Amino acid sequence: MPEFEELIAAAHHSERVRARRLARHGAMPERDALRQTLEQAAGTQGLAGLLRERAQERLAEAGRRAAQTARKAEALARKRAGNAAPATAWQAWFDGSAQPNPGRIGIGGLLTSPAGRRIEISRRAGHGSSSEAEYSALIALLEAAVRERPAELLVYGDSRVVIDDVNRVTAPAASLAPQRARADALLARLGQVTLRWIPRHRNAEADRLSQQGAALPDGSDA
Repeated sequence: MPEFEELIAAAHHSERVRARRLARHGAMPERDALRQTLEQAAGTQGLAGLLRERAQERLAEAGRRAAQTARKAEALARKRAGNAAPATAWQAWFDGSAQPNPGRIGIGGLLTSPAGRRIEISRRAGHGSSSEAEYSALIALLEAAVRERPAELLVYGDSRVVIDDVNRVTAPAASLAPQRARADALLARLGQVTLRWIPRHRNAEADRLSQQGAALPDGSDA
């Protein structure tokens, strides 16, 4: 006779519910009620046949889930590999803040070489909106990159407005035309440059430098 655990594993949710009701109203052990419920579901194939069929279904479902998990892991690995910086590439992060918005602008940037050399930017940049602050930070970072002449540069920022504007993902913002023109001119002087958006929590260093810059007097560098 099947063990109660085997019956539980084979039963569908609706069958377990019916068995509990049957046990309660029929004053019988839940195991007997579940066996009776499954015997009714089995029909002519019998309880043993139903248990074999359900066991095969569970194995097939486990295989599908394992395959799905493997596909997700493979896709994540490909995504991470695609986002990883080549060993020879420079990397850069930028951020700008306006306090309030519009208000006092602070810009921050970090440029790193493949060998680990760090170039930090942290200064005041007048007054303006948050988008102008972000663009000013990007421009300052590109100016620093032009001086270093990297063959390949990956630039990260948490401003979708600026990243999408430079990458021409959205219609050009007329109010940012001067900043976009300056950024384009600097990009033309560099080699291969890729701009990528990242969430704010992954841009902590540039954010720290921009906040530090906002606290400085106008025209000051950290």
